[in-house]
Amino acid sequence: MQCRHLSVYSQRAKLGLIVPPTNTVNEAEWMRMVPEGVTFHTHRMKLHADTAASEAGRKALMDDLEEVFAMLKQARVDAIAYACTAGSMINPVGSLPDELTARTGVKAVTTSASIIAGLKALGVTRLSVATPYADRLNEHETHFLEENGFAVDRLIGLGIGANGPQEYVRIAETPIEQVAAHARAAFVPGSEALLITCTDFPTLPLVEQLEAVLGVPVVTSNQATFWSILRAAGIDDRIAGLGQLLRNH
Repeated sequence: MQCRHLSVYSQRAKLGLIVPPTNTVNEAEWMRMVPEGVTFHTHRMKLHADTAASEAGRKALMDDLEEVFAMLKQARVDAIAYACTAGSMINPVGSLPDELTARTGVKAVTTSASIIAGLKALGVTRLSVATPYADRLNEHETHFLEENGFAVDRLIGLGIGANGPQEYVRIAETPIEQVAAHARAAFVPGSEALLITCTDFPTLPLVEQLEAVLGVPVVTSNQATFWSILRAAGIDDRIAGLGQLLRNH
């Protein structure tokens, strides 16, 4: 593993961030969460939405990730996040980050593994889930969560992507009021948490208000990934205003 290399603006840690090519929300939300003395450095990578469908898909993903990790590694980052929910929904859930860490020599986190770790840290098992996705990807996510020990009371999407990946750019353009209404519609009383997935889905301003209204923790893809990479980099800030996951764990 690399040792820590601090700098003027990165007095505590340097983080690497990999996002799909159309993603414009992840960086915007991380900018609002990043603690003083921590910086993050971004690279885009081709979308791999059907990673788990075949060995060829898994190999193509790993080849692309290794190439991008090699470039970010030159910035001497302390950890790198592959911040794509759909592309990282692979079981066993720790296999992708563990393999990336072993192959590249840099601590790796993935969004889907971070979501599972965050939900387990909160001690919840029954979920309501809101996504921007279409049915095929929603079914895959349901199975992924169930295989990791969670009961999915309801999972609903907005249908974006039903006509192909060219629609994914619309996810970031979803009005925040529509995201809020969709999240509330997804919640089933009795669920122990609300999960909102996709790193390009704008959710950060909603977390605290949804927790207050619903009375349960709200976990989002960007929030969970950020929480996980802070832990990987040895930063344990309790950041106020960012939901129970970042406040208490």
